[in-house]
Amino acid sequence: MTLRRKARELALQLLYQWEVRGESPEKVEEAFWPGAKAAASTREFAHRLFTGAVAAAPQLDAQIERHATNWRLDRMSAIDRNILRLATFELQFATAPPRVVLDEAVELAKKFSDDAAPGFVNGVLDAMGKEVASGEWRVASEENAEKRE
Repeated sequence: MTLRRKARELALQLLYQWEVRGESPEKVEEAFWPGAKAAASTREFAHRLFTGAVAAAPQLDAQIERHATNWRLDRMSAIDRNILRLATFELQFATAPPRVVLDEAVELAKKFSDDAAPGFVNGVLDAMGKEVASGEWRVASEENAEKRE
């Protein structure tokens, strides 16, 4: 397993705990890291992904809802929702090429969710990836700013 894949798994676990426990990101990390085994660089990347996704959660959620046709966030499983948040954050901030982000998210879905999740995650992220590739990718905050003007 690559260090980045391990970091994504750790970030996903942190996001899941953050949502389920309802605690601050600092409290979640404080409880999580003593039991996690990872190299310093893996922890650092996981931390950046986790804190970035938490900070941008409202914008990420708006993007996900826009691309998850006929699905509301509250109807998605918590794990699928957080896989999508993590991947949407990576697409937004270009931490890796879109194809890599999509593939990594599908692998997370295979490992941590049910049998239907990889196809669902792939479909939502494929729609986002097409926008990224066409240059039409826009974060929700940009769209809202234009509507106010």
